[in-house]
Amino acid sequence: MLKFHPARGTLLLCAYEPGFVAPEMVKRRVVVVMSPRLRRRDGLCTVIPLSQTAPSEVCDFHVRVPMEPELPDPWAGAEKWAKADMMATVGFHRLHLIGDGRKEGGQRKYLTPRLSEEKVKEIECAMLCALGLGSLTNHARFTT
Repeated sequence: MLKFHPARGTLLLCAYEPGFVAPEMVKRRVVVVMSPRLRRRDGLCTVIPLSQTAPSEVCDFHVRVPMEPELPDPWAGAEKWAKADMMATVGFHRLHLIGDGRKEGGQRKYLTPRLSEEKVKEIECAMLCALGLGSLTNHARFTT
């Protein structure tokens, strides 16, 4: 569980279970934080899940995200796909730093990777498309 609001673009793990039900996201996923810290919204942030599987049909609400450097197992892979149509506002109790083994003294090691501002803006545009607001962006590549 996080005790602080992560920066926009930070990659974290989100435990969607328990509480979410299919066809919602229902398992642990790597997510990117999209919302800044907002007044009167302590303990909440909006995230977009990242999938290791490319969509069968790429739509305006999908964004390819190259992973450089790659995340550790089991989250490894050269690329992921942001699925903006699955955005959710979640409590910090669902969010966790990405573990990367242990230090020599046995203490856990954590990563705090962040996407570039350019990639975050691209995902923002995909969020608008997912909400049917594609006319507010020039991102639209396909008809939805």
